[in-house]
This record gives sequence, structure tokens and C-alpha cells, in this order.
Amino acid sequence: MGVVATDPGTGRAVGYAHLTRAGAGGDLAVELVVAPGARRAGEGPADALLGVALAEAARPGPPFDPAGSPGPRTVRYWAHHATGDDDRLAAAHGLRFERELLQLRRPLPVEGPRAPVAVRAFVPGTDESAWLEANNRAFASHPEQGGWDLATLREHEQEPWFDPAGFLVHEEDGRLAASCWTKVHGSADPPMGEIYVISVDPAFHGRGLGRAMTLAGLDHLAATGLTVGMLYVDGSNGAAVALYRSIGFTDHHADRAYAGVVGAV
Repeated sequence: MGVVATDPGTGRAVGYAHLTRAGAGGDLAVELVVAPGARRAGEGPADALLGVALAEAARPGPPFDPAGSPGPRTVRYWAHHATGDDDRLAAAHGLRFERELLQLRRPLPVEGPRAPVAVRAFVPGTDESAWLEANNRAFASHPEQGGWDLATLREHEQEPWFDPAGFLVHEEDGRLAASCWTKVHGSADPPMGEIYVISVDPAFHGRGLGRAMTLAGLDHLAATGLTVGMLYVDGSNGAAVALYRSIGFTDHHADRAYAGVVGAV
């Protein structure tokens, strides 16, 4: 569902809210696009748009509750490039801070010594099962990255940006132990290479593979001519944040999720 806010004087659009399903559990997600400075609590298009979106999320019946069930469901407001205005806006609508994703960036190439690590390119049609097993063990409690199945992975393999040459895997003892999946954002300004998914099977923790695979991925991106590397990391993952900052990544911006329960409790 989409809602547009217009300026009463000019009739021009000044904001947009999008409410959608988020996963199979009945949760909903709302995102806003508004004119600069319009995410203030208690006034302006952001306040009105978020209020309308939450009211729609709470309403029984289609499109988000086809069965007309009065039961509660969780709705999340995602604020991109979040500021204190987003914190206040969410709180004014009864939403609590839940999660922060940091986008980190650094220049490429990365200078300095490397711990040797043997990597090869992922082979579609061959490596899916091994990668899913290792990845799902590594992200057993992660809200997005854990619990992938073959259909999910195959769907990503069909994306136009997918390049198996940039999907690096490392094997030890006959098992897929770690991987670094990169993604190129060629239309960004400047073009950037992303460490999209990096995972180390818990059975191989303590061997420095997180750092080694991150550097291998960044080296691959630099070899394609890219001069900026980026990644997303959960702000609460102190170990990962510390690792990436030790490699030279710095904060670019934060995206925050705020959650609340709507519908009859």
C-alpha cells in the first residue's frame, strides 16, 4: 500500500509512505520518502504519513489481513540515513528502537600484508548445499541472513548483479569453511563494491578467517577497478564492527528499525 502526502498550497508531492508485508509471519514494514527536514515528530508530512501507515497496518481485513483476524502483528518503521528526528518521530507513534544497521566504507585497494587464504569462485549448480549449510550455521539467529533455503539462494543467483567470480569460498578439511560474497553497485556515484555476505562456519572460528575473507573480497573488488568498498553491519555486533574498523572502514550512515505492535492485543 502506498500513501502520498501533498503540499496543500501547491499540490506537489512532498512525501510517500509504503506499507508492505515483511516475511511469512504476518509482520509489516513501513518506509518513508519525504522532503528534507520533514521527519519531525508532531508535525509535517512524515508525521502524517507514518500515522496513516500504522492505522492501515492495524485495520482488520484486506490487504494485510485477508482473514479479518483481530490478532496483533508487528510493524517496523525503517528509517534510512536515520537522525534524531527519526528517533523522535518513531517514539511519538509508540514505536521502540529495535535495530541499527551501519553502512561502513573505505577506499580501495587495501594496502598492507595479508594472511594467506586459498579461495575459489562459487560454482552455481554445485556449491549451493555446502554454502547453505555453512551460512545457516554462521547466521543461526540472524533475522535476515539465517534460515536461507535453496529457493532463496537460487533467486539471488538470478539477480542481474550476481557474479559467481565475486562469490569467494574457502575450504578446509573437505568442507566449505568460509565465504565472502561481493556485489558491485555500478550505478552508484562513485561505483562501489559491497561485501554482501561474509560467513564463517562456527566449526572454523578462531582461525582469522573473517578478516582473511574480508580482505580477499576487497582485493577482488579492487582488481575490477573499483575504488570504494562498503558493507552493512548490525550496530550491536561489536566484534564485527571492531574487525571492519580495524581494516579501515569508517561510518557512512545508519539505518534504524523501530518496532511496535498493532491490532487487538
